[in-house]
Amino acid sequence: MSGPDLRRAAAERAVALVTDGMRLGIGTGSTANVFVELLGARVRAGLDVVGVPTSEATRLAAEAAGIRLATLEEMPELDLTIDGADEIDGHMRLIKGGGAALLREKIVAFASRRMVVIADAAKGVETLGAFPLPVEVNPFGLGATRRAVEAAVAAAGCAGAVLLRAGADGAPLRTDGGHHILDAHLKRIPDPEALSAALWAVPGVVEHGLFLGLATGAILAEARDGVAHVTCLGAV
Repeated sequence: MSGPDLRRAAAERAVALVTDGMRLGIGTGSTANVFVELLGARVRAGLDVVGVPTSEATRLAAEAAGIRLATLEEMPELDLTIDGADEIDGHMRLIKGGGAALLREKIVAFASRRMVVIADAAKGVETLGAFPLPVEVNPFGLGATRRAVEAAVAAAGCAGAVLLRAGADGAPLRTDGGHHILDAHLKRIPDPEALSAALWAVPGVVEHGLFLGLATGAILAEARDGVAHVTCLGAV
């Protein structure tokens, strides 16, 4: 069974959580894209919801699917956010930002009463860090900020290269907010809370991809005997 099949199984379970009148945060990434597709089908069948997208890519996909959208200025409190994750541990701590939308994703998640993660069960880990940790930074003073991020990583007991992410054209990637991404290749993060605090102390860091205390539940899909099985964790 392929990754797309598992993403669809998780997204199908998540779209069943959506009820009439909900104010939704709509995530970014491959699994979230499937959720948008399935949510659009329900909207066209009569479901009445309003969504806040976490990226320009998601906004375009949601508009194409016929989903009514708003901004957080218009709708500052959300009932539920559905989003993917690059890693999730047993304490519902996440690494996000592989799609470079971490700032908006975290703002939307924070504005939500619930955040439910949808993912392939392979994203579940004992210790965060195998996936490179994205750190969104202001372009001004990039060299100094990068050195400070490297020092913060070391102070938090981690080790690994901190690399500037390039876009498809080879130039430094620009996020929807006009920022750059530093990817910290740490392999393991023994204390995510300590690393979060250390990164927040660095001027120039706009946001980082450790989502701590935000996810209330997770829907993880795995293949067993050629069939997709969905496991729900936390408050789904």
